[in-house]
Amino acid sequence: MDALIVTGGAGFIGSSFVRHLLRETTDRVVVLDKLTYAGSLANLDEVENDSRYRFVRGDIGNRELIRRLLEEHRPWAVVNLAAETHVDRSIDAPRDFLESNVLGAYELLDACRAHFEQLTDRERERFRVLHVSTDEVYGSLGSTGLFTEQTAYAPNSPYAASKAAADHFVRAYHETYRLPTLLTNCSNNYGPRQFPEKLIPLMILNLLEARDLPIYGDGGNVRDWLFVEDHCAGLLLTLRRGQPGRSYNIGGGNERTNLQIVDTLCRLIEQLAPAADNPRMAERGRRNYSELKVFVPDRKGHDRRYAIDAARIHSELGWQPQHDFDLGLQATVQWYLQNREWCDRVQQQGGYQRERLGLGERQ
Repeated sequence: MDALIVTGGAGFIGSSFVRHLLRETTDRVVVLDKLTYAGSLANLDEVENDSRYRFVRGDIGNRELIRRLLEEHRPWAVVNLAAETHVDRSIDAPRDFLESNVLGAYELLDACRAHFEQLTDRERERFRVLHVSTDEVYGSLGSTGLFTEQTAYAPNSPYAASKAAADHFVRAYHETYRLPTLLTNCSNNYGPRQFPEKLIPLMILNLLEARDLPIYGDGGNVRDWLFVEDHCAGLLLTLRRGQPGRSYNIGGGNERTNLQIVDTLCRLIEQLAPAADNPRMAERGRRNYSELKVFVPDRKGHDRRYAIDAARIHSELGWQPQHDFDLGLQATVQWYLQNREWCDRVQQQGGYQRERLGLGERQ
């Protein structure tokens, strides 16, 4: 039976990808995760009894651990989803992002290079290393245009800079050592099990508890939204059909301002958990969820607009997103409504109470 190693597999996208692999393939899936604040075994409850799943707690920066896992499992692919991902946290503690996203990615790549060099010719032909990155490496767009794979990198946050550096190492390891790497740059993901520091789950939980809905600046920052299951399908397709050395942008084609996202969530929560029936709203003297919106000072270096051109993955690999944005968002809201225990568990585990981050003060 074939095997894959998925690093960062206990996080939001990582755990979604693990479940996708176990549904769509017959492969064994070895998950390596450090279990920092946003990685939780609660994300993998559904698969813990699957005989093809194995969890290993550890750091991608641990070269010896990576070497042992590669030697033991001889995977046909390594997928790197291990990363610090929240821009606000990168403003407060950029060194954490350097250590995990750059140095960790380097150690993983170099261990894969050493492993690749001792494989048989047949094993080399199949072996792949997929590094999962972000559209934030491209910087900020104006009111028009789209990010393509040829767009010059211009990262504006410590998070984006750390991911850009790792992307360059991925390219260099292909060009220099002929390591068969693949690189994907995705737009903003949404869906179940996303840690509540991110916009959509943060707003959902704040709405249910009648807490303020903090909106940065004027709320006009634009993001392209991608349902996490569509992203996972794109990752597996890239592994199977992608050309080593190439990068593929994966985007949902759903541009929305942050304010539009918040307004939509207000309407959805009203339909599913009416404000009139919410005792927290009565305690605050609010009759409408939209009254909870609060505009706060903008994030430092806040990119104005991201938008992905996914033509390459469409034309070369045949990928298309399958989820309508409005239906996907409604399903996401329903999941959080039905899984409040999970929300409480991961917030407690991560030591996070939905306070504002990214004010430039080390925590």
